[in-house]
Amino acid sequence: MGVLVGKQWKDWLRQVRRVASEILYGMTVFDWVRDLQRQRAEVERFFVLVTFGDIVGLPILPPYYTLRLLPYVVPVLNRWKRNLLRERDLTDLAELIEGVD
Repeated sequence: MGVLVGKQWKDWLRQVRRVASEILYGMTVFDWVRDLQRQRAEVERFFVLVTFGDIVGLPILPPYYTLRLLPYVVPVLNRWKRNLLRERDLTDLAELIEGVD
């Protein structure tokens, strides 16, 4: 391998910096980000269940409020129904048990 010059040197430094930043990100905040994404998804599922639970036979809010919230929920409705009807496995419940990592 020859001596790195000019653009090659800059590209190599940029790649090393990117790899180092990804390693640092994975070591520090990756778990936090993943947990926050899961919590946000659970809150979103709960919100849709409360507002449109009558679709699955669980009416909680009166229809007037449901209709007012409809424009905000339409984009996530199909994903919510698919997640609600998804086949569950024992490994899905492992995160609910304390001490299991």
